[in-house]
Amino acid sequence: MTGVMPLLRAPIVGLVLCAGCVVMTAQQPDQGQGDSSRFQINVNRVLVPVVVRDRAGRSMDDLKAEDFDVFDEGKKRLIANFTIERRGKEAGTPSSSPESKQAAVEGADGVILPERITVFLFDDMHLSAEDLAHARAAGLKEMSGALRGTDMAAVVSISGRVNTGLTRDPSTLQSALTRLSPQGLYQSDTTNCPYIDYYEADLIENKHDPIAIQDGNQKYANCNPAITTPQAVGGGVNLPTAENLVESAAMQALSLGNQDVQSTYAGIAFYVQRMAALPGQRTLILVSPGFLNIEQNSLLLESKIIDMAVRSNVTISTLDARGLYTTEMTASQRSPALAGQSFQTNSGYQRSAMRLAENPMAELADGTGGTFFHNSNDLTSGLKELTEAPVCTYVLELALDGVKQDGKYHGLKVKVDRKDVHVEARRGYFMPKAAKHP
Repeated sequence: MTGVMPLLRAPIVGLVLCAGCVVMTAQQPDQGQGDSSRFQINVNRVLVPVVVRDRAGRSMDDLKAEDFDVFDEGKKRLIANFTIERRGKEAGTPSSSPESKQAAVEGADGVILPERITVFLFDDMHLSAEDLAHARAAGLKEMSGALRGTDMAAVVSISGRVNTGLTRDPSTLQSALTRLSPQGLYQSDTTNCPYIDYYEADLIENKHDPIAIQDGNQKYANCNPAITTPQAVGGGVNLPTAENLVESAAMQALSLGNQDVQSTYAGIAFYVQRMAALPGQRTLILVSPGFLNIEQNSLLLESKIIDMAVRSNVTISTLDARGLYTTEMTASQRSPALAGQSFQTNSGYQRSAMRLAENPMAELADGTGGTFFHNSNDLTSGLKELTEAPVCTYVLELALDGVKQDGKYHGLKVKVDRKDVHVEARRGYFMPKAAKHP
């Protein structure tokens, strides 16, 4: 087998990596960005992985193509192809005999190949110190039991600062967890006057929201000591200055936010690409507090990653490191710049932004047949659950003939002709605009 990354081999005795093996290369943000620009997407077909679970949470493996209907923006789409992928056994399922297991993982040249590969990808670009501490504690507990038999795993970070390479040594994984630290490379300076975050910048610059524009002016009045009252901005001599500074702050925040999400998706894509050439069942587990993908170019990158992962048979599962979080502002966020109406407005923005940050996590998991673990403080159980891929994933291939190349995100809805089932499926795809010919 050949690919971007050679097979990792281990001698039968000791089950350790041989000295000459090539391991995952640490990825810096600018390296990943280059990779993302070379993604390809087939606009004539879209792959939709679907996991169907019964009331007990067990994945079902007896469905047929005629049991599924897929709707694209409410319009039923033809299922052009239907395949079933059986990726592994759920907990409690009897394992095969030692003889058959060895035959399945022993290569032609006598080396032992991993039956399962798990890459734990920690989002150090967005994890706060508090969330990272909780995720690290959960990881230290789970890593001791994460490897069984021929399994291999890696602990890596989106910034590229931590990368163990693939290993069968739990202590190597645990040691890497202790080296993780928040990076936050593309965060706006909260001491700016006025301070505009990515969510509000999108409202101001892309959506031209009048409430957000007014709030920006209000913030400028609140944080500028030369203005005695917020009303002094109003329609007076201070207004042009306020509007210019708000515009500048919003554009800077929008640029930083865009770089942030592009770099994050490039980091995820980097590891998906390198896992594609590896043997066995492959799962990438993203541990993150979530991030905003509120612009169209971000949705396009997400759609490409999902397509790449599905075609490469890489499952992406996600864990919300915030656990059961509150959307209320903390004491440290209650600055004088948020006096008056600004406090209520920005409290609402924060609630919306924190909810939207879940979307990429859910979409990456649903779109690749993985699981999104969230709304729970038991992160240890979450990591344990995510290491077990579903027994069965259905892959529906949709024909997009006649779908306009409109540069928009298309929502998908999958329905299954069974009662009392839970359906996990890709939520949508991004249709690029048709290329303009001179």
